[in-house]
Amino acid sequence: MTNILSSFPYLTPYETPFYFIILGVLFLPSIFMSLKGKRVVWYQNLITVVFLWMSFAGPNLRQGISLIAYIVWQVMLTQWYFNYRKEKNSSGIFYLTVFLSIVPMIIIKLEPFMLTETLFGFLGYSYLTFKSVQVIMEMRDGILKDYKMSDYIQFLIFFPTISSGPIDRYRRFTSDLHSAPTTEKYVELLGKGIHFIFLGFLYKFIIGYFLGSQLLPLVQQFALSKNGVVLGTIGYMYVYSFYLFFDFAGYSLFAVGTSYLLGYETPINFNKPFISPNIKEFWNRWHMSLSFWFRDYVYMRLMFTLLKKKVFKSRIVASNVGYFALFMLMGVWHGLEWYYIVYGLYHAALICINDAWIRYKRKHKDKLPSNKFTHAFSVFLTFNAVCVSFLIFSGFLDVLIKHLTTI
Repeated sequence: MTNILSSFPYLTPYETPFYFIILGVLFLPSIFMSLKGKRVVWYQNLITVVFLWMSFAGPNLRQGISLIAYIVWQVMLTQWYFNYRKEKNSSGIFYLTVFLSIVPMIIIKLEPFMLTETLFGFLGYSYLTFKSVQVIMEMRDGILKDYKMSDYIQFLIFFPTISSGPIDRYRRFTSDLHSAPTTEKYVELLGKGIHFIFLGFLYKFIIGYFLGSQLLPLVQQFALSKNGVVLGTIGYMYVYSFYLFFDFAGYSLFAVGTSYLLGYETPINFNKPFISPNIKEFWNRWHMSLSFWFRDYVYMRLMFTLLKKKVFKSRIVASNVGYFALFMLMGVWHGLEWYYIVYGLYHAALICINDAWIRYKRKHKDKLPSNKFTHAFSVFLTFNAVCVSFLIFSGFLDVLIKHLTTI
């Protein structure tokens, strides 16, 4: 077995066409059995081992060891809390457990500021943390009563989504795990899966490649030239925004399509976000599994606490504080650089302004027009506001400022 695995190349998930050749070959037995309405769990587990080996062995062996240590830590912690929750429901123990669950992610985030190289980081660590925290919170709420360690491990290491999501929900995943789709249902999933994978090729390897590898360096060079600062920066903003979408949406389509081939209906991550008429709608369409996770497990819980404890008299003030806390956390999650934090604060401000505008429209709905032209204008404003946020997120402004100060 070791000799077989050692012959496989070490590849980042979905980064090269060769990855898909291996995927197609190894998936054939699983597809054949699924067409008969059966799920061969042992073979899918074998595939998982192979693909994890490809991603985390060889030059990435340190990442692989970190992944194993992380899984052991989360499994022990979650099992302990599940046993504890059967008898008691202390808030203090719950918050401590959540904190201990995110400690590995905190350490990994702080590593670049303390060490010259990353010792504990591995591909997808933050997405696994989101899954772990989700399970602990649902145990606390009493929603998750049927918990099995083996299911939890498979939930964490489900290789199609391990590196960058989408972030699935434990109960939805285990429902698929324990009930193979019928032949008719799987034929539908197979068709959608193949469609998503080929669409991902278009997004990531054609459009994303052209935007990121060919066009983006040109507009960046122009923006850093003496006479191209303004126009070049605007060009960089739009090119980077489209590149970010097609690259990430392409990856997500690969992850979802691969999941479908295995008979798992992993949630879609993008739904035409650039046609959103307002910023809230944008977050309901962009990186949906992440935005819904933050909404359900951070914002809603924070709002419940603020209102229950009557921290603020006004619900509007509480909501705005919640938004700033939420997006500040989201910015810090991306990184501790200033542009990630500003990115989060910027989106919080957009959400608050959007809510204020909605309240104003409700009071003056008879005086304000509402037609296809106002809708198109709303889409235009939202799109450009989002592109500004991606310019901040890209870190290019940091590069530009340093460049201008050295001229």
